[in-house]
Amino acid sequence: MENLLEISEPEVRINFNLNTKCRCNLVLRSLSPSFPVAFKVQTSSPHKFLVNPPSGVVPPSSHVTLQFILKPQDQIPPTFPRSHSDRFLIRTAPFDHGSTKPNSLNSWLSIRPTLDIKLKVAFVGPFLLQHSVSRGDFEAVKNIIKRQKSVLYDLPMKEAESLLLVATQLDNNSEDMVNLLLEAGLRIGGARGEGVEHANEDNVGLYQVDPRWVAKGWNEVHVAVAFDRTADLEVLLRKGKHETLDWRDKEGRTPLHLAATKGNIECAKMLVESGADKNAKSNDGRTAVYRAVAHGNRRMVEMLIEMDADPTISDDRGCSAFDIARDKGQEEMVEIMERGKDVLTAARCGDRRRLQFLLKNGGSMNFRDQYGLTPLHVAAIKGHKDVVLVLVEMGLDLERQDNEGHTALHLAVEGGDLDVVEILIGKGANAKAKTKTGVTPLYMTKIMGYDHISQLLLTRGSCSS
Repeated sequence: MENLLEISEPEVRINFNLNTKCRCNLVLRSLSPSFPVAFKVQTSSPHKFLVNPPSGVVPPSSHVTLQFILKPQDQIPPTFPRSHSDRFLIRTAPFDHGSTKPNSLNSWLSIRPTLDIKLKVAFVGPFLLQHSVSRGDFEAVKNIIKRQKSVLYDLPMKEAESLLLVATQLDNNSEDMVNLLLEAGLRIGGARGEGVEHANEDNVGLYQVDPRWVAKGWNEVHVAVAFDRTADLEVLLRKGKHETLDWRDKEGRTPLHLAATKGNIECAKMLVESGADKNAKSNDGRTAVYRAVAHGNRRMVEMLIEMDADPTISDDRGCSAFDIARDKGQEEMVEIMERGKDVLTAARCGDRRRLQFLLKNGGSMNFRDQYGLTPLHVAAIKGHKDVVLVLVEMGLDLERQDNEGHTALHLAVEGGDLDVVEILIGKGANAKAKTKTGVTPLYMTKIMGYDHISQLLLTRGSCSS
């Protein structure tokens, strides 16, 4: 026998809320053009559900609306969206006016051969969606959206923003969750995450509208750099976004790390020239130049070295950009980075002309040896006054410390050269600087018996440790 009735949906989908009576309406339509059809609705969970009407007769080619009512529940369903324990059965049979009356349909259908319609139960709605997102239950969220596509479109803006915020703060799979919500239609800021807006003089900050980037921990500068949008980056920098130059995403990456990874050299140069930390480490201890080497980008490596990035900084595994270049046999990059080593050697030897030549051709002033010594450190301890002047005039950091916390002034004192000490003090070196053990330059002069240097430091207002 062919079906007598059809139901508008294969599931009873309940918009669930705690401690609230929840309803779902389905249409039961007759497939018979010539005779009425009797029906009776049964449930596996009568303690939870009511149906109105529970039974009745559908006239030929007509329909009846069934209301499925979930009584108030004080607990979240044990399984959702699909319920494993709740279901409905609609028993149907041709209705014979002469053999029964409508008020005795239940007993009549109990003894008649019937065609049955089976209905599953699914719990959906914003409450369970929010609950699933907060638990990081990707499959539950996906299945709720699959069954109820309108659940995201119908969310008020504040609730949509709240839902997205919860998704971005998940410990795991936050990016996947955010992408799922956006691609399914979650509306934020009057849009549906269509993509990244370009910055201009009037809309700087619109990058933050797209939560896909927020999920990564990116700010506007990260996004501009990631997509190599130099014009947008220029606008952001002009609008005072310098404070975000070293903003770290969830992996500890600054915008410069992204630029180095993606090979966006113009963006990288703009960031460094604007004051970005050239030697910032991400969570894995890697610097921008390390990433550039790892990706085989010689031009990026050369630019960063010319801007005095330090290729000797080790990551969490003890590997530096130098080590990676050597391991990969990247001879050109090794040569580029060794210019800094040559600068260090020239400074140690007091070869001012060689030093100037190397610096003019891309050698790094910030190259450090295994002890953390820079060219200024080694020139200061050796008493090479002319080399110290060259390096100081070129802007090398006077307060850069070696592995034990010594500044160039500490080492100049150790070398016992009054002229070098005077140059460094005159250029603004901190006479009160302390090593990791708390030793000041003045304290060193007293220990070493350099009374002439001690007097100079005292007149400049330093104090002992």
